[in-house]
Amino acid sequence: MTTRIIVDTDIGTDVDDWLALAFVLGSPELQLEGITCVYGDTLLRARMVLKLLHLAGRADVPVMVGASQPLLRRRPVYWEGKEGAGFLTPSDETLTPSGERAVDFLIRTVMANPGQIHVLAIGPLTNVAQAFIQEPQLPERVAHLTIMGGAVRGHEGLGLPYAEYNIASDPEAAHIVLTAGAPTTLVPLDVTTRVTIRREGVVRLRAANTPFHEVLATQVERYPPFVCRGATYLHDPLAAALVVQPQLVELKSLHVDVETEGQHAVGMTLMREPDDDASSNVQVALSVADVEAEALILDRIGGEKQ
Repeated sequence: MTTRIIVDTDIGTDVDDWLALAFVLGSPELQLEGITCVYGDTLLRARMVLKLLHLAGRADVPVMVGASQPLLRRRPVYWEGKEGAGFLTPSDETLTPSGERAVDFLIRTVMANPGQIHVLAIGPLTNVAQAFIQEPQLPERVAHLTIMGGAVRGHEGLGLPYAEYNIASDPEAAHIVLTAGAPTTLVPLDVTTRVTIRREGVVRLRAANTPFHEVLATQVERYPPFVCRGATYLHDPLAAALVVQPQLVELKSLHVDVETEGQHAVGMTLMREPDDDASSNVQVALSVADVEAEALILDRIGGEKQ
């Protein structure tokens, strides 16, 4: 069965967005309807996506520019305009995304196809929140929403930050999205930090011997955490993988709130068992079959087995 999907991304220096898009492109079960870009220099991000699609032979996929600032503009954008180093060149400035706004595309596509469009959100949730505000029926019309974001921080996750980056970049948007009533799966740091790509994975990518895979391999190797550790986490690819194989993780229905105030915990995802006062609003991934997930991701992004 084919799943129709829209990917909402803040593709940039962190290579996990690149690998998530490669996973979607390499999965025959997924029909990619379009890609929307969010947060910061979204035109720059859209050009990165367009070039990556051209290299993959998928110039047919529409790419839309979305929100550049957080919903309430209460926090500065991190690292704005610094993305694309080593990938985009001056000639790529001619790459032109669709003239349709990301929010309008999300609304138009989901409303015209009720119950058929899965949204994979792997960046700050500003575009999705704006779409939910603009079209109140959208949460009940979307087939499913899979979000990479948040942190449970159980006893084994005390080394994780209080607030995960995607949620902390626009906590007000995250609050709107997680309380809107859409069928939602949240894929937090507790599970994404258990799935990695290592040097042997980069060798597999490069062995595919295409310009597309060479770019992926190079971007992984350039990513500072990979330079330091010889490995990097597959945050966004794991979220993408769960669209295809949700059984890779243990899911639990929880009540999730997002902290929007405070000195230390802005953007923190607060999770608890549902009760009469706080019903379940999100399915949260709590554990992952890490070996199986890593194998699936590497297979789908196109690396030949050695």
